[in-house]
Amino acid sequence: MKQIIAQLIKSKQVLLVSHVNPDGDAIGAMLGLGLALESMKKKVQLFNQSPMPAVYQFLPSIHRIKQEPGDIASYDTAVILDCSDLQRIGVAAEAISRIPVVINIDHHITNNRFGNYQLIDANASSTAEIIYRLIKELNVPVTMAMAYAIYTGIMADTGSFRFSNTTQESFRISHEMVAAGADPHTVAHHVYETISLNRIKLLTMLFDTIELSEDGAFSIMTLTQNMLNASGTEIADVNGLINYAKRIESVKVAALLYERKNGKKAGQSGSHYHVSLRSDGSVNVSRIAAAFGGGGHISAAGFDVYATLPELKQKLFSMSSRR
Repeated sequence: MKQIIAQLIKSKQVLLVSHVNPDGDAIGAMLGLGLALESMKKKVQLFNQSPMPAVYQFLPSIHRIKQEPGDIASYDTAVILDCSDLQRIGVAAEAISRIPVVINIDHHITNNRFGNYQLIDANASSTAEIIYRLIKELNVPVTMAMAYAIYTGIMADTGSFRFSNTTQESFRISHEMVAAGADPHTVAHHVYETISLNRIKLLTMLFDTIELSEDGAFSIMTLTQNMLNASGTEIADVNGLINYAKRIESVKVAALLYERKNGKKAGQSGSHYHVSLRSDGSVNVSRIAAAFGGGGHISAAGFDVYATLPELKQKLFSMSSRR
C-alpha cells in the first residue's frame, strides 16, 4: 500500500475507472476515492462506460461519473477499481493501459494482478472496504458524501449484510460511515425498495424464462435485447435481478444470461452473452466462470462468451451437474 499512497500523493491528474455495468461496490469505491483525491487538490476524472443504475442515482456526486474518459494522454495515473481483469472496463481498456502508472485495487480472488501496482485483498467484503483503508492512510477526513459511497459499496456487496463475506470489519466500517452521516434507511430505500414500473415489466418477462436443472439446484434466467426494448428498460435496470432466481427453493446456483448489444462477431458462432453467476455459498461459482475465461468470488462471478443460447444453457447445466 505504501507505494500506492506515494504514487497518489505525487500524482497530478488521475483517472478512476470501474467495470462495465457497475454494481454498488464499483460505484461506491469510485466515488469514495474520487472525492478523497479531489480533497487533496488532484484533478480527477471518474469514468465508466455504462450508464449508472437508477437505484444509485441518490448518491452524492454520482453525476461526476462520466461515460467518456476524457483526454487519456493527460493522465499520469489510472486507478482501476473492482476489476479482476483490465478488459472488464470495456472498450477503453487498451488506451487506458498506456497511462504511465496503472493501479489495480480489487477484492476478487481471481484478479490477474495487472497494472504497475496492486492492492488486492480477497478477504475484504468489498472494494469499497479497501478504499476506506486507503483513505485513512491518506489522512483524508471522511465527508458525508464519501460515507454514503463507502457504506453503499459495502452494503451492496454483502447483500445488505446477508452474504458470507460480511465480517466484523465490514460492520465496524459501516458503523463509522453511519457516524459520518450515511443514513442506512436512505440507502436501503433507494437500493432495495424503489422500483420503476418498467423494471417490474422486465422482471415479469424474466420470470417467464426461468429454467431449472433436473435436481432443481441450478436456475437460469435469460435476458434479451428484445425484452429490454419491449419493457422500456436499459441494462442498468437489471442490477440485482439475478437474486430472484437464486431465492427459489432448492436453488444453490443461479445464472443470468444477458444478450449483449453487439450481438454477433465475425468468426464467432452464436451471439455475445454476459453470464452472471450467484451461489448460496455451497458452490464456488468463480470456478465455473474461470472455465469460460471469467472470474469473481465464491458466491458471485461472471464471464462473457459467444455461443448459441441452447449451447450455452446445455454447458451450464452440464457443469452444474458436476459440481
